[in-house]
Amino acid sequence: MLRTVAAFVVSVLLAGPALAATPDELTTPIRQFINGFNSGDTKSAYAAYATGDITIIDEFAPHIWTGPNGAHAWAAQYDKHATATGVTDGSVTLGNPTRIEEEGNVAYVICPTVYNYKENGVATAEEGQMTYVLNNGPQGWKIRAWTWSGVKPHPAH
Repeated sequence: MLRTVAAFVVSVLLAGPALAATPDELTTPIRQFINGFNSGDTKSAYAAYATGDITIIDEFAPHIWTGPNGAHAWAAQYDKHATATGVTDGSVTLGNPTRIEEEGNVAYVICPTVYNYKENGVATAEEGQMTYVLNNGPQGWKIRAWTWSGVKPHPAH
């Protein structure tokens, strides 16, 4: 009996690290969201989100969107804001994660980003980072929340 318990404990301890997600697994939904945003494929972008409440914090008012329709509400406000300010051709370049923390079925991922767009025809850029919270559920890793933090917009180089 003691051998059985010891073997079980050892197998659980050894299996723990083997179950940790790879950086690629964690960034797959993030890249799916960004690629969907960049290409205008909202179906793909929305599919990167977890079900249930979503939280998004971004630089334009009202700055926070929460709830089961948080992603859709953010996208609608993004479009409204872009139209009102003359923003077109929005595109995000996502860098490799600079920090990943994973514990069980939740993960925290920070990625450097550059948001390029035209504002009234003028090429504009914002360097920053996006911080994501992911959940691992029946459908795999999905975005539960994200926030954008960036510098003031400036003419693109």
